[in-house]
Amino acid sequence: MSDVLDDPGTVDDNAPDASGRRVAPLVVGAIAVLMVGLFVVFVGAVGGGDDGGATADSPLIGRPAPEATGTLSDGTAFDLSRRKGSWVVLNFFDPTCVPCIREHPELVAFSDDQATLGTDGAELYSVITRGEQDEIEEFFADNGGEWPAIYSEADEFPVAFGVAQVPETWIVDPSGVVQLRLISEVTAEQLNSILRQYREQYR
Repeated sequence: MSDVLDDPGTVDDNAPDASGRRVAPLVVGAIAVLMVGLFVVFVGAVGGGDDGGATADSPLIGRPAPEATGTLSDGTAFDLSRRKGSWVVLNFFDPTCVPCIREHPELVAFSDDQATLGTDGAELYSVITRGEQDEIEEFFADNGGEWPAIYSEADEFPVAFGVAQVPETWIVDPSGVVQLRLISEVTAEQLNSILRQYREQYR
């Protein structure tokens, strides 16, 4: 008989627990499932390919748009809730943001495309997140674009939509319900296609 006894202080990580199951494999499996889930969420948020901005989730999707107000370049008050009856596209813009500058020609093309639809065309607004009015007007004069720009005190408009980084583009339907949030740069083709699909579903 051996005089050497097992050390009672040594614990076997693979030993069955009180319920007869092995704990370590279960923990590893749970972590793996969690990691896969996080990866899927990440891909869904940042994906989108070369065709335009990626869609991103928001608590506002499917809900009435927040009560967002501001002032237009001519001093006229802007109230988003009063735009019901029209498709509204909000593009959050900073004239020093390189992706915003790169995206601008696409917005010009989109605005021109929507203008050909008459009353069925969407209303496009640039929500200014940074820059003085003179700077914004100079940018539009140099780069095209005749749609209105919205200015808000203390960034109240961007805060209402939870926008921290630009560019972002949001679509609000004629009922005043937020339908879509697009992060990063968008294209005219992408926005036209999305609105075409929404109009068909909305009828």
